[in-house]
Amino acid sequence: MARYIFITGGVVSSLGKGLASAALGALLQARGYKVRLRKLDPYLNVDPGTMSPTQHGEVFVTDDGAETDLDLGHYERFTGVNATKNDNITTGQIYKKIIEKERRGDYLGATVQVIPHVTGEIKDFVLSDPGEGVDFVLVEVGGTVGDIEGLPFFEAIRQLGQELPRGHACFIHLTLLPYIKTAGEMKTKPTQHSVKELRSIGIQPDILLCRCEMPIPEGERRKLGLFCNVRPSAVIQAMDSASIYSVPLDYHREGLDTEVLDVFGLRDAPAPDLTKWEQIDHRLRHPDGEVNIAIVGKYTALTDAYKSLIEALVHGGVANNVRVKFDWIEGEVFEKEEALIAERLNSVHGVLVPGAFGERGSEGMIRSVQFAREHAVPYFGICFGMQMAMIEAARNLAGLRQASSTEFGPTSEPIVGLMTEWVKGNEKETRNEGGELGGTMRCGAYEAILTPGSRVADIYGASNISERHRHRYEVNIAYRDAIERTGLKFTGLSPDGVLPELCERQDHPWFVGVQYHPELKSRPFDPHPLFASFIAAARDRSRLV
Repeated sequence: MARYIFITGGVVSSLGKGLASAALGALLQARGYKVRLRKLDPYLNVDPGTMSPTQHGEVFVTDDGAETDLDLGHYERFTGVNATKNDNITTGQIYKKIIEKERRGDYLGATVQVIPHVTGEIKDFVLSDPGEGVDFVLVEVGGTVGDIEGLPFFEAIRQLGQELPRGHACFIHLTLLPYIKTAGEMKTKPTQHSVKELRSIGIQPDILLCRCEMPIPEGERRKLGLFCNVRPSAVIQAMDSASIYSVPLDYHREGLDTEVLDVFGLRDAPAPDLTKWEQIDHRLRHPDGEVNIAIVGKYTALTDAYKSLIEALVHGGVANNVRVKFDWIEGEVFEKEEALIAERLNSVHGVLVPGAFGERGSEGMIRSVQFAREHAVPYFGICFGMQMAMIEAARNLAGLRQASSTEFGPTSEPIVGLMTEWVKGNEKETRNEGGELGGTMRCGAYEAILTPGSRVADIYGASNISERHRHRYEVNIAYRDAIERTGLKFTGLSPDGVLPELCERQDHPWFVGVQYHPELKSRPFDPHPLFASFIAAARDRSRLV
């Protein structure tokens, strides 16, 4: 039977529970165990798909089309285990399921309550089949202990701590130890109160994972052990690491995985093989050069909106042994001051336009595409970025001055539009979204067929690929001939030949657009080939300018 590790947070949010969970999963894997990670999100939204990226951050998409919390991206990148819709649940999903059951009469007239019905659904989710041979299920509880919306989740894991066989549950509490400079002291009181709150619910943490700016003095470690009822050795310091990929190494040095295994009585577990993590850490610390990538987007005020994109670019840097620097540019900036385009983009080694929804900033992104095309700057367009490349070619090279997307309003030249507007009888998966996203979404893994001999086929080393999508609008295949005459070739299509999936310019050092989100499948030990190739082109440019 699988053992369960519950990771909770206290004192403040944004301490890095998702990263800590992923790093611990990687350490257990390095010892030969099979792991699965899951996330409990207390918010009332059914999923993050309709939430603002500047508030919630990135929406991570799984192969089976689930729109999930960005922490599942950390889980996948650190463990290589593909997440599914069964690995993330929200309060909204739970209440939706319960209300549907109540309306059907499944409860046979019983009063529906938080306990046992809500907590029961949470426990069913946690205990649902993790897959064959899984040794550990790591369950991250979103939010902070004391938040009212999190109470049903804490109650559910409390019950599980009693219902699972003895020795099959471990509770890790991630907290903050602030350092007060004027007093010259590290303060343990916030952590003491956080643990007190947790214990009042009925949960006694086995391990404290303490975020701190400097090493924990031995006296404070003993104090935390005494007042929080844990062994001093189970007070694990978590200082800032050189990079997120150094975290497993740092946590191992502090003894986190050893303490976890000790909770389960697994004192004879094999030592971890951390060779690959040491190699990644070394390459990140000792790069052979640097490239500067301009990301011209819509949500650059919160870089968490592009979390997977950032990591995929870092992976591309690892593949080429260079450090990747980011120049974040709001697309609207280039609309207000066109002269800034050359000023901001002349010195970069690559331009990337990522996914987005809505018209805001789109004209600035189109101008970025034009600059990259005309000045031979490596260009990577992802989802919305591919659509902007198509519109730029249609307007400036094909003479279709009214070329636009129906997402922005009515147009006589719909280069981009809802698939159902111009393809009858070929509707893909649809789901109701509401808000900015509208009604039709293509989410999850879809296949594409690449043109033999094309740059993208050479990059992939394959002619048939599967990538994850998350978008509502498609490039209109009816404009293929007009656009291809400009040199922008459609080098990847859906298997039925109706939906453009990739495009490229063969008369350019590196110019590729994709309708999907390749960043979602990139891993530090297996960088996505498109990102590795893009950064290689940026590295070559850095040696020329």
